[in-house]
Amino acid sequence: MAVLVGKKAPSFTAQAVIDGGKIVEEFSLDQYLGKKHVVFFFYPKDFTFVCPTELHAFQEKMAEFEKRNTVVVACSTDTEQSHWGWLQVSKAQGGIQGVKYPIVADTNKTISKNYDVLAGDFYYDDNDQLQAEGELIAYRGLFLIDKDGIVRHQLVNDLPLGRNVDEALRMVDALQFNEEHGEACPANWNSDKEGLEATHEGVADYLAKH
Repeated sequence: MAVLVGKKAPSFTAQAVIDGGKIVEEFSLDQYLGKKHVVFFFYPKDFTFVCPTELHAFQEKMAEFEKRNTVVVACSTDTEQSHWGWLQVSKAQGGIQGVKYPIVADTNKTISKNYDVLAGDFYYDDNDQLQAEGELIAYRGLFLIDKDGIVRHQLVNDLPLGRNVDEALRMVDALQFNEEHGEACPANWNSDKEGLEATHEGVADYLAKH
């Protein structure tokens, strides 16, 4: 598993569904460079079971992300037509109707591969073509990307393990706190706690008070 933290987030242009039902041909995270932080997350598959709980959980917290000038973007290896179809199915029937943030279609699996979250057995043949045995889908990867396009946090869960959206918000808060104040965020930090100066004296002072 590649560690992308500290590196430029892999760039891509792909089809996506935005605003709950509009298909766009050339979606890219590059549009947010210099403007917004990005929470970019992968999920395994449309029309499944854990995935809709995650997509709705992110939607329910959209106001909190927007307050932090942060966009949420989802991605799976399904087609844009599959995303669109799932968006037409109500929450009560296991669909994701009501989800408004972009959902990227990684149909050729290159985005998942470049972010190193592609699950399954695959290889490249002599013609540099991707070959696979069985189904290729994405692990539950999440990447927090700053305004310069640098990955500052990543988390990858196995397929059955759903993520905590509040933790994603906490990491956005931690990154923005560090950017604003230049202080580090200690264990179990949240936005109502102080940071610490990243020196021996700063750590000693923090530990003495806690």
